[in-house]
Formats: sequence, structure tokens, C-alpha cells
Amino acid sequence: MTYKSLLVHLDTSERAPQRLDAALQLARRFGAHLTGLFATFEPDSRAFYVMAGTANYYQAHRQRREQQLGALERLFHAESLRANVDVRFVRSNGPANSSVPQHARYADLVIVGQTDPGDPESYIDDNFVEYVMMTAGRPVLLLPYAGTFPRLGERILIAWDSSREAARAAYDAVPFLTHAKKCIVVTVRGTAGEPPGERFAGADIALTLARHDASVDVIEVDTAKDAPIGDVLLSTAHDQGCDMIVMGGYGHARWRELVMGGATRTILRSMTMPVLMSH
Repeated sequence: MTYKSLLVHLDTSERAPQRLDAALQLARRFGAHLTGLFATFEPDSRAFYVMAGTANYYQAHRQRREQQLGALERLFHAESLRANVDVRFVRSNGPANSSVPQHARYADLVIVGQTDPGDPESYIDDNFVEYVMMTAGRPVLLLPYAGTFPRLGERILIAWDSSREAARAAYDAVPFLTHAKKCIVVTVRGTAGEPPGERFAGADIALTLARHDASVDVIEVDTAKDAPIGDVLLSTAHDQGCDMIVMGGYGHARWRELVMGGATRTILRSMTMPVLMSH
């Protein structure tokens, strides 16, 4: 099992070139075809014609976007030629939340970036990253807006709670796991949602993944009932020297996590390393 088709989302943000570098690195590792999908925030042109004088502003905005697109496409092809990777460059049409998931469904793995609150150009659409993860039907590799990751996927933490989403993520990550030097299955005990006497079978999923030639250890982490699971996973990954987290996304209903918080929300907000999520 491997990834043969990758898709990387590209935009006009400061981190787009680093995201492209990571995608090319992975395409070479897996011998995969890479599609670069350009999608950025586009204001509704009708809004610019309501007030006098705004039409010129919209035209200038469009011209600037076309220049940025051209520069990014040239960079994409130059870097892919240097990396000797088979590629295709595509421009998204329409709102990103509807167009990007459509393209993503033809990829084995989708690579996107975390929204950077300090970079307005990283805003693509409302809850863009979450929407892609929830609707694409494909595993999504999220790259943080800060830091560099030259050792992507050498030591991987697999968050396991025996849920459907966790299982989906673990199996979606098998190509990474078989290339990793070490994989660590982590179960968190003592959480508020854990039924009395319940213990998630981390050893069982570890054995299953080991049959894919992955080197897998198991760790059980005890924590207080009110401890945010996302923070526990991030601190455990750091303590274990991991450079990637694999986890299910929105194991609870999304509205519940939006209102009450949850591991997915915590990770999306505070991630310090790449995270592969599946829903």
C-alpha cells in the first residue's frame, strides 16, 4: 500500500512555498504524481459594484491575483522539474469550500496548511481546513504555519481510542508508518468520556499495523479527567521525539466540539508538528 496521487493546496500565503517543498519531498518518497491546486479567497464581484468606484478596486485585485498565480505556477513547475516529480497544476474555480474537496477526492493524500492568524493571505474560506477534512473523503495532512519539518514522518504518534475515525486515520497512514523509523500508539486513560473499566486496545491495533512492516510501540498515558486530550497528545508527541501525529478528526459531532471543545479543535489551533487526520 502506498500513495500514488498527492494533492497539495497552494495559495498566496507566505507558507505556500514550504508546503510545496514538503509535497515534493513526499512525492519523491512514495513515487507519486503530484497535483498542485491553486485556490485562494475570492471576494464576490457583485459586492464591488454596489458602491461607486469599487469596480476599479476589484479589477486591480483580479490583476494582482493573476500575477501571483503566474509566479506560483512557474515556481511549481521549476521545483517539480528539479525534484524530478510528475506533476499537474490546476486552478480552482468557485468558492474553495466547494471546489477543493471535489479535486481532493481524486487524491490518495491531501496536503494543506494551518491557517495563520498573522497572515491574511492564508484565509481561504470559512473553516477551510475543517471543511476539506470533513467533506473530501480523503486523509488530510495538515502542516503548521510555523516551523520547518525536514524529518517528516520518521517518528509517528498514532492517537488511538478505538473509534471509527481513529481506525480510518491509522490505516490511511500506513504508507507513512511503513517508512517510519518508529511508530508509537498512544491511548489516553482517565478521560471524562471513558466508560468505567474501559481500556482501549492499543496493543491490538499495534499488532495489526506491525503486519504492514511498521515498527510499533504502545504507550498508555494517564491524565486528569478535565485535561484537554489535544494538549496531552501534543505534549506526549514532543516528549517522545515525534515529528508527526496521526489521529481521527471530529470523533464527536462537530457542533459538540465547536461548543465544548475537543481534541480536533485543540490540534487545529495549537499544532506544533504535521498532523494526518481522517474523518
